[in-house]
This record gives sequence, structure tokens and C-alpha cells, in this order.
Amino acid sequence: MTKRSAKPAVAPKKAPAAGRQQRTVGAVLEVDLGGGQHAYARVLRDASFAFYDLVAEETPLLAQITSRKVLFIVGVYDHAVTKGRWRKLGAEPLPKSLETVPPRFIQDSLDPTELRVYENGEIRDSTRKECQGLEAAAVWEPEHVEDRLRDHFAGRKNKWVESLRIK
Repeated sequence: MTKRSAKPAVAPKKAPAAGRQQRTVGAVLEVDLGGGQHAYARVLRDASFAFYDLVAEETPLLAQITSRKVLFIVGVYDHAVTKGRWRKLGAEPLPKSLETVPPRFIQDSLDPTELRVYENGEIRDSTRKECQGLEAAAVWEPEHVEDRLRDHFAGRKNKWVESLRIK
């Protein structure tokens, strides 16, 4: 008589494809800028990411990354993380300063004088003055963020930032 091995009631989970990661709030990410240079970001709530004022060739400790000044916070498509383009280094709880996303402006493309602010899930009418200095309410492609970071560290204006400025 031969023994049969019992099949599991549930199929074992397949390992994620190489490079695939989950989007985790608080995760610290390494953004490859090419030429051996890397920038660093933090996953925030919703579609938002905070990008730090740090470029390095060797990966710093998480504390060295998260202690740096935040350059900007923008929405980015999740595939930057989920497809492994930006490598997850680890995760830490968000500080209070990053728990809420800064307000963003919306400008009507047909009537550029019509401005609104998106803040905490609400949209309200706004003024040009209030919108000055705010990021546009947009979701960025990872490649465009990488361009913006390269341009920042090279001291150049960025075409994507310029295209989203208040008209």
C-alpha cells in the first residue's frame, strides 16, 4: 500500500514576480536617476509621495534619508512602486508633518482665471494668490518625477514643472 500525500486545501501563494512590490504608506524608496545617482522618496497616503533633498551613489541609512528636507510632494502613479521601478528600502511610521498632504491647485483649462484648491478631499474656489507656490493637482509618471529630480540636483528648470504652473 502506498501513501498519498494530501493536497493543501488552498493553493500556495505564488511569489511575486521579480521586482514587484506592494505600495506601503511610510515606505522609503530609492529612485534611480541614472549615472549611479539615486534620490529618495517616501510613500504617503492616497497617491502621494514625498521626495527628499538628497542624492547619493551609495544607499544611506533610512534615518539619514528621512531626516532630510522634503523637496516636494506630488501624486505619482503606483506602478513606480508596484512594478519595482523605485526600490523599497524599508518602512517607518510617517511623522505628523507627512500625515496630511499639502493643498494643490486646479486651474480650469478653458477659463484660466478659474482656480480651485484641492485639500483634504474637498475642492473649493480659490484665488491666484492662494494658489501661488502650490503644486498642481496632478498625478505624475515616474519618469517625469525622475526628470524633475535630475533637473533639481543639476540646478536646472524642469519642463514638467513649468508646464503645470499657473497660466
